[in-house]
Amino acid sequence: MSLVASFQNPVADAQYSFRRILKALSEPGVSVQLPAMPGFGALGSASACVLLTLIDQDTPLWLSASLNDEILRKNLRFHTGAVLTDSPSAVSFALADPALDSATLLAFPCGDEMSPELATSVIVQLGALTGGTPLRLRGPGIESSRTISPLLPDAVRDYLLNRPHRFPLGLDFMFTCGEELIAVPRTTRVEVC
Repeated sequence: MSLVASFQNPVADAQYSFRRILKALSEPGVSVQLPAMPGFGALGSASACVLLTLIDQDTPLWLSASLNDEILRKNLRFHTGAVLTDSPSAVSFALADPALDSATLLAFPCGDEMSPELATSVIVQLGALTGGTPLRLRGPGIESSRTISPLLPDAVRDYLLNRPHRFPLGLDFMFTCGEELIAVPRTTRVEVC
């Protein structure tokens, strides 16, 4: 059987996950713990929680090749009704691995002046949320500054440091590892420490 159980307590766990994701997005760089659950295929627990909480039939999803297996596709369709697409230019969400490259990042929608909410939220499943290049975060939700050091792909780190789109345009990022999540929304300014 390739279907995997969803949240243990679907309503309570989905609500809890939603509140934790909102906390991560409103306090960039703060690590939040999501409910423990089995992942789908190569998908980790936190990534699965984010997808189960935020994805539905109205939010097209792009998947990195290494995560895009039959188990994940079947479970996403069953639990969320997700519309999966191979075109990065037409998605609301993207689930990426550390092999994410600059060309793909720049192909994701970044919104426009009239509808910045049409930008892609990029979920990147990482090997660790510590041990990488220390990055200083500043902006809304951060009193003065906050330092994080996830093991980011070079393309993502370069994107965050150079933000090729002028605010309010741009991509929002959620970094997951195990049951933990860190978010860096487009409102956050990032620099190397």
